Amino acid sequence: MGLTNNDIMKKLRVAHKLRDTDIIKILDLVDFKVTKSELGAIFRRENHPKYMECGDQFLRNFLNGLVIHLRGPMPKKEK
Repeated sequence: MGLTNNDIMKKLRVAHKLRDTDIIKILDLVDFKVTKSELGAIFRRENHPKYMECGDQFLRNFLNGLVIHLRGPMPKKEK
């Protein structure tokens, strides 16, 4: 079985040394609101009762926000 979205989120968090507040700020860059408790549920083990599966939309928004966080916003195109 391959990696789940939760596994990818965990690996990205460790690789970029991100804290929960950093992830919330990154998601704010793309206007995606998440609470600390929702975020904590994503990083729990699968057998934990409060575990929440990380959906494709959540991961997509996080990756888009991470690009903005690392590179900065895209410059506007001139006509």
